[in-house]
Amino acid sequence: MNTHDTQPHDARAPRWKPSVTVAAVIEREGRYLLVEEHTRAGLRLNTPAGHLEPGETPQQGAVREALEETGHLFAPQALLGIYLAASPDAQGVPTTWVRLAFCGTAQALDPLPALDEGIVRALWMTPDEIAATQQRHRSPLVWRCVRDHLRGQRLPLDAIYTDATALRLP
Repeated sequence: MNTHDTQPHDARAPRWKPSVTVAAVIEREGRYLLVEEHTRAGLRLNTPAGHLEPGETPQQGAVREALEETGHLFAPQALLGIYLAASPDAQGVPTTWVRLAFCGTAQALDPLPALDEGIVRALWMTPDEIAATQQRHRSPLVWRCVRDHLRGQRLPLDAIYTDATALRLP
């Protein structure tokens, strides 16, 4: 038993498996690139983010998600942080999310590609606008990531290592 555990692990209990997501935090001239998207809870705001796919590094996943959701080519410059949050899934079962958030620059592609299904639009918002719309955020991690970026939190990209065995997944 880990000294931090408060209860012994029940071997019969299902193993806890958090879902891994990647996110791009993109700032330009004091504004942050967010997406407005349809969710089960209605129209929500989020940083470009989504599930890490098999066979890609977390950085590649963040680049892919930013492109699919905003039409911008994202260039990660730093790991912003690793975040943990929980929310209910479609059946109301709590799901834990591990978010690997990256910050960097992005350029819009010309012409803009079609955005992912469910994405209404990409928009640039000031920190004040983001703070004022927290009730519309898809996750509490949206504002937390922006705040961490504003306060200058940065970790080197090589803080995340992806072994070649992970890149060969189907």
